[in-house]
Amino acid sequence: MKDQSHSGVLLAAALSGLAGYVDAVGFMTLGGFFVSFMSGNSTRLGVGLATGVWSQATTAASLIVLFVLGVVIGGTVARRVGEERRSVVLTAETVFLALGALACTLGWPAIGMSLVVMAMGIENAVLQRQGDVGVGLTYMTGTLVRIGQRIATALHGGPRWEWAPYLALWAGLPIGGALGAMSFVWLGVLALWPATGLTALLTLIVGLRERRRASA
Repeated sequence: MKDQSHSGVLLAAALSGLAGYVDAVGFMTLGGFFVSFMSGNSTRLGVGLATGVWSQATTAASLIVLFVLGVVIGGTVARRVGEERRSVVLTAETVFLALGALACTLGWPAIGMSLVVMAMGIENAVLQRQGDVGVGLTYMTGTLVRIGQRIATALHGGPRWEWAPYLALWAGLPIGGALGAMSFVWLGVLALWPATGLTALLTLIVGLRERRRASA
């Protein structure tokens, strides 16, 4: 996160919140499976294989494959248009999320959730740098480790506040998750539409910033 600008940190925190929101909606729709947190699905895959619950293993494996496919799509888009053009990757995420929300609204949850999982995979390419993940947006174990490391550094005379951006990134996920769960209680799977709207708004904001930089 240290190589991210202030606006980059804000964008990362917003995308983390979006991932938490969508993951909560997906978790409640799929009955305990995740659409962005693949570590959880990997554990469920292992448990399903060990206990012979093949439906659980198949669902978890399918979600993992779809997520990786989304990462491939996002990474390909970023490479083709240039990693600095984040708005294009965000546009791809918005399209997949909107199609997923539409499919779920029309009563095709399997198709809809498949598209949503791919959208979450695409999100990880928004802050891609040199073909690699610049900032993890849908998983937070590494972020928590970095918080602890930066606090330890601060306690031993290092920079005092280097841990704060990582805390903001982590906080986005549970806050988004709480909002997603509450929205699902009120709206059911239609709660995906506010997430789609937020993604579209972020796409517009980032796109306008990129146009201003290009014309400067």
